[in-house]
Amino acid sequence: MSRSRTVVTTLPQPFSLDCTRCSRLATHLAGVRVEHPDYHARPVAAFGDRKPGLLIVGLAPGMHGANRTGRPFTGDHAGILLYETLHRYGFGSKAIAIDPDDGLVLHGCRITNAVKCLPPENKPLPAEIRECNGYLRTELQALAPAAILALGTVAHQAVLRALDQRIADYPFAHGARHKLDSHAWLFDSYHCSRYNTNTRRLTPEMFRQVFADIRKYLDQQK
Repeated sequence: MSRSRTVVTTLPQPFSLDCTRCSRLATHLAGVRVEHPDYHARPVAAFGDRKPGLLIVGLAPGMHGANRTGRPFTGDHAGILLYETLHRYGFGSKAIAIDPDDGLVLHGCRITNAVKCLPPENKPLPAEIRECNGYLRTELQALAPAAILALGTVAHQAVLRALDQRIADYPFAHGARHKLDSHAWLFDSYHCSRYNTNTRRLTPEMFRQVFADIRKYLDQQK
């Protein structure tokens, strides 16, 4: 029996650094630019290989990470485990990401977020996640990755929405993998946030196992 699809609620749209479609987020970023004039404090573009086998989808930029530097997971705690693991499994040229000018190159991998702007208290509203979904839809259509890694439930559901899949058919669980109608696999992991790593809800060993599964799958596609 084939899986039913959801109704398309967002249209593809090209990424824009000047996007102000979500008034709450735009107002918040305007305030951040006043308080931190040296911060990027705008929508954060995806980073990495333009034709990746793996697309990693996070939640949203962190206040002193991507929101500051303008590059996903760069310069904050959440990026420590991510970039070390990417380097370990051959996706990154370096194990540390501090600054957009650090020379880091991703190989066969690209990183984006479900929400491109810093949300207050790192908590985007459901309407903001839906509004931003058009950008993710465009990325998925253009890239056609063989593997997608969702970091957390919000990213997991955003990917499914962007691919017109019924969320209920693909329950999120750390370490889960789902075959999608687009002939790609969706892999799930807890987000590599400070809270999850400090409480050991997510350990380095757990995270590495997810990437080991992804690397094995991608190598089998060659």
